[in-house]
Amino acid sequence: MDAMKNMLSRHSYRGKYLPDPVPREHLKAIMEAGLAAPSGCNKQTTSLIAVDDPQVMDALRAVITPSVGETAPAMICVLTERIIAYRDRCFATQDYAAAIENMLLAITALGYESVWVEGHITDVDQIGRQMADILGVPKNMELVCFLPVGKAAEDVKPPVKKPFGERAWFNGFGKE
Repeated sequence: MDAMKNMLSRHSYRGKYLPDPVPREHLKAIMEAGLAAPSGCNKQTTSLIAVDDPQVMDALRAVITPSVGETAPAMICVLTERIIAYRDRCFATQDYAAAIENMLLAITALGYESVWVEGHITDVDQIGRQMADILGVPKNMELVCFLPVGKAAEDVKPPVKKPFGERAWFNGFGKE
């Protein structure tokens, strides 16, 4: 799939997944795409854990509430280390966001579905930390996101996007 077609066809999938396993070589390729993303001052603050063991998946699903991607046969967990990269600036959020988008594009290119799950696992209930503890993640790192990975079991319905002219302009805000 060419890059532009891939970017324009990528979307979030929140439905059920088929039980078909995701081959390790595909999970590795997805993670390689994530690790190839740019990183502020090349600090490389993003690390990744692919999970495809059914017992580990069950343990993670037990702490993810509300459930998201509960039928996916695999997931990729995104870790960050918040370190100063330049002067007093930390670019960890930008680093992991770039890595996640690269992985979402790789997931689409390989014919799988996924969704970026961050908000409710980084909230006050500390689901990300609970997941991190299950996976043996050191305390100086945060599990900030997970991407369920698998083949769609339901019809894929892309979202309706606002027209280009309502969100993008040339030479100034709101100009044609």
